[in-house]
Amino acid sequence: MHEITLGDVTVTRIEEMHGPIMPTDQFFPDLPEQAWKDHRDMLVPDHLGEHDTMVHAAMQTWLLRSEGRTILVDTGVGNDKSRPAVEAWDHLRLDYLGTLARAGVRPEDVDLVVNTHLHADHVGWNTRLVDGAWVPTFPNATYLMPRADFERWNPATHPDIAGGVNENVFEDSVAPVHAAGQVLLWEDSHTIDANLRLEAAPGHTPGSSVITLASGSDRAVFAGDLVHTPLQIMEPEHNSCFCEDPAASRATRHKILGRAADQNALILPAHLAGHSALEVQRDAGAFAIKRWAPFSRL
Repeated sequence: MHEITLGDVTVTRIEEMHGPIMPTDQFFPDLPEQAWKDHRDMLVPDHLGEHDTMVHAAMQTWLLRSEGRTILVDTGVGNDKSRPAVEAWDHLRLDYLGTLARAGVRPEDVDLVVNTHLHADHVGWNTRLVDGAWVPTFPNATYLMPRADFERWNPATHPDIAGGVNENVFEDSVAPVHAAGQVLLWEDSHTIDANLRLEAAPGHTPGSSVITLASGSDRAVFAGDLVHTPLQIMEPEHNSCFCEDPAASRATRHKILGRAADQNALILPAHLAGHSALEVQRDAGAFAIKRWAPFSRL
C-alpha cells in the first residue's frame, strides 16, 4: 500500500531513490557501535546493509491531497544537478516525474511545495533544467521555505558553503524559484490549511521544520530530518553528522517524538526506507517503535 488516508488528508509516498548512504561511524559519529549491533535484526535490510555497516536511506516526497489542493513535502535530489561533494547525487537522471505521474500528478497540478529545510536532498526537484536554464518544476505552485534556511544557505553571505554538501544548491534549486516570484518565506509557524501546520524545529539546520497534521481523530507529523534511522528512536540523544546545532537537534527530537507518543501520532520522516512511517511510545526516558505504517513504494 503506497497511500493512506489520515482524516481528510490523503498521503502518498513518492520515492526518488533508496540505498546505502554512509557508514554508521561517519553518519552518526557518536552513536555507539554496540547500539547498531543490538538492533541489527530490526535495521537490516531496509535501514542497514546486510553485510556491511552502510546506513540505508530513501530520498522521497510525501504527496498530500488536502482541502482540494495538491501538496508536495520535500523534493529529493533532482536531475542534472552538480553535486561535487556527493558523487551518488551528481548529475542524476531519475524518473521522479514519472513516479508523480503514476500517482496522478502532473507538474502543473501542484499547488504547494513545502521544503522542510533547504539541504540538497530536500529541494532538488524544485527546479529542472530547460534549454540550459533552471526553471521551477511546478509552475503553478507556491514554494514554502523557512526564512532562516534561505538566509543560511545563500552563498553570497555564507561563503563556507563552497566545498560542502550544499554547494550549488541555492543557485540551482532555490534562487530560480525565488526569482520567479513563487517563494513564500515563513518564520516560527505557518498555517497551511485546516488540517496542516508548519512548525519550526531547529537544530538539524537553523530553519528545519516539521508539518503537523490534525484531521478528525488522526494525528501525524511529517518530520523532515528529525531522524535518519529508526535507531534514533531508541537512541534520541544521537545526531547525524549533518546536524548544525547538536544541542538544539537533540532537544527538538525529544520534543517532537514525545508529543507524537502522547498523541499517538504517525511519524513520517523524510528518509526512512522500508515502510517509511511509524508510531512510537515512551520507553524509560527514550522511545520505542510501537508499529510501522503499511507504506510501500509506488
